[in-house]
Amino acid sequence: MTISVLLADDQALVRAGLGSLLRRSRDITVVAEASSGDEAVREARRHRPDVVLMDIRMPGLDGIAATARITGNPGLAGTRVVVLTTFETDENVFAALRAGASGFLTKEVEPEDLRRAVRVVAAGEALLSPSVTARVIARFAPGAVHPAGAANPGGAADPAGPASAARDRLAALTPREVEIVRLVASGLSNEEIAARLYISPLTAKTHVTRAIAKAGVRDRVQLVILAYESGLVRP
Repeated sequence: MTISVLLADDQALVRAGLGSLLRRSRDITVVAEASSGDEAVREARRHRPDVVLMDIRMPGLDGIAATARITGNPGLAGTRVVVLTTFETDENVFAALRAGASGFLTKEVEPEDLRRAVRVVAAGEALLSPSVTARVIARFAPGAVHPAGAANPGGAADPAGPASAARDRLAALTPREVEIVRLVASGLSNEEIAARLYISPLTAKTHVTRAIAKAGVRDRVQLVILAYESGLVRP
C-alpha cells in the first residue's frame, strides 16, 4: 500500500525538501501541501492523508491547534499527525501530545529516519524518542512534581481525578490486554512485545488495537499517557 502524506510548513523550501526526500520511496506519496494551519486542516479534510507532517510555527492557526482539529475530526480517524519543529522543547512536546499527535520529530532528522517515521506512524505505532518518552513519563506520572512545584499528571490540579478516570478506562480491558498496555508504556514495539510474550507480531498488534479501542483513546501515545495516569506503570 502507498502511504499518503500531507506536508504542512510555512516555508516553501522546507516543504520542497521534505517532499523530495519522501518521494524517493515508492511506498510514500505526497498528496498535498499547506503553508498554514488553516490550510492544513482544509487539505486534510479534502485528501484524508494517512500522515500529516505538521510544523508548529505557522501563520494564523498554528500547528498545535491544527493538529487538535485534525485529530478531533471523526472523519479523519485514520489520519496520523507527526509534529516537526526546530526545537524539541517540553512545551512543544506536551502540547503536541495533548493535541493528539502520534509522533514528534525535530527538523534535523536524517532522511531515512524521516521515511521510517512516516511508515511507523502510518502502521499505527507511536513515534517518540527515548528522551521524549522519559519526559512524558515525568509529566504524566501520578504525583510527579514539576519545577513550578505542582503535582500535575496531565495538567490536572488534583491527581486523583485523572488517575481514577484512567483506571476506570483500563477496567474494561482483559488481563492480557492490561499486560500489553504495560509493555506498550514501557516503550516496546509490537515485535518486541511479541518476542517477550511468545506470540506473533500480528497477535500483539491485535491486542494493542483492541486495548486502544476499549480504553477509548486515539493511538499508542495516548495509551502510554493513560497507563501512567492510572498508575499501571510508574517511573
